[in-house]
Amino acid sequence: MKIVGIAACTAGIAHTYIAKEKLIKAAHARGHEIAIETQGLAGTQDHLSEKSIKEADIVVIAADIKVNGRERFKGKKVVDVPTGLVVKSPSKLIEKFEEIQVQA
Repeated sequence: MKIVGIAACTAGIAHTYIAKEKLIKAAHARGHEIAIETQGLAGTQDHLSEKSIKEADIVVIAADIKVNGRERFKGKKVVDVPTGLVVKSPSKLIEKFEEIQVQA
């Protein structure tokens, strides 16, 4: 499965990067491809390419704030979750994505 997404928290620092790292590790551990963009005080980093978005099976928005660029995901299955959930249970979240993908 190919996953893309955005991580963003209110301060744009700790939870943003922790959520990104946990999502990447959990996805890779289960054999999935993943690319996560971050948004926050440092601006946008690791901007998602049009190609990666087009090829994605699912989009995760791990955010506690409004994120920019949601329109890029029109027509995709988008899952919104708080960063705290990603930090606490990244593997369970990836398992949920697998269930969603099987149902699609």
